[in-house]
Amino acid sequence: MNAHDRYANLEVGYDIPAKPGMDEADIQTPCLILDLDALERNITKMGDYAKAHGMRHRVHGKMHKSVDVAKLQEKLGGAVGVCCQKVSEAEVFVRGGIKDVLVSNQVRDPLKIDRLAQLPKLGSRIIVCVDDIANVTDLSAAAVRHGTELEVFIEIDCGAGRCGVTTTEAVVAIAKAVDAAPGLKFTGIQAYQGAMQHMDKYEDRKAKLDTAIAMVKDAVEGLRAAGLEPELVSGGGTGSYYFESNSGVYNELQCGSYAFMDADYGRILDKDGHRIDQGEWENAFFILTQVMSHVKADKAVCDAGLKAQSVDSGLPVVYGRTDVKYIKCSDEHGVIEDPAGVLKVGDKLKLVPGHCDPTANVHDWYVGVRGGKVEVVWPVSARGRAY
Repeated sequence: MNAHDRYANLEVGYDIPAKPGMDEADIQTPCLILDLDALERNITKMGDYAKAHGMRHRVHGKMHKSVDVAKLQEKLGGAVGVCCQKVSEAEVFVRGGIKDVLVSNQVRDPLKIDRLAQLPKLGSRIIVCVDDIANVTDLSAAAVRHGTELEVFIEIDCGAGRCGVTTTEAVVAIAKAVDAAPGLKFTGIQAYQGAMQHMDKYEDRKAKLDTAIAMVKDAVEGLRAAGLEPELVSGGGTGSYYFESNSGVYNELQCGSYAFMDADYGRILDKDGHRIDQGEWENAFFILTQVMSHVKADKAVCDAGLKAQSVDSGLPVVYGRTDVKYIKCSDEHGVIEDPAGVLKVGDKLKLVPGHCDPTANVHDWYVGVRGGKVEVVWPVSARGRAY
């Protein structure tokens, strides 16, 4: 199906913010836009890095929730598959043709376990995280019931303070139970240190990862001593991938935000003290917004408020501008400080959101632009799949 047929019955301004072939100037706001050139450069760069370091790269689907973006990451970046956080989210990617899917979370509800155990029937490898030996029996029973195989990562809490066990003994005990359970396969370790990804200083992030890597190495040694060789040791994010890839123990990365970049991630510093959005990665993901009122001489009001973004990691930044600043928002309004009165009604601005993941989840579409034209319009495929 070509792009024209795909969107033939959708109306711009009601169903969809734009159609392929439109001028960028005519895109309806507020909406998400992707700079396709920057996106492709980011994807290719991470893919080249992973390949050069002998690492698999399993991209984080929860970041963009888009089958189209995931397939681009496979095509241009050599991604091996995706991570998801929920069973329904995983199912979207499986149905969309992604063949290697990790639910990088625990699945405990009986209905969710039953649904998870059916996903391999759709032709995908399915891996799930476990941090409680009691979970093994339920996963095994569901896999046997459906005649499928579920692979299992034992999750280590290596500093995030959320899910995961904290001792090598617990890792080995759960892995043994998985190895003995019909319908299950012990595949490796999940060890993602999420709490440190946004720490500003490179040295502070390294200190946290040094501790995490030591924990993972101990766990791998314990597993080997028990005759259980982990095939995969998975983790790493946009703020830490260089540590995991040089650890000698991890062999799979889970980076997500590198592809889009948001304002919060952009502030962190690389080893040379430079912001990572000023050389390491490019901003490729924006909220396109339009000025709709300027009756206050020093303030413009735009149409991107709380319902167009997440502000859990701070307010958005006006991209490419130092003369105006986004200073506050309510449900449907964003207030932009404009001391010199340079903006006028109808002006469009690109906002770099504070946090890309939850911002993507409040929109239905990505509008991909190149050279001033709309090239693609992609659905946010797994939007709202939170169960």
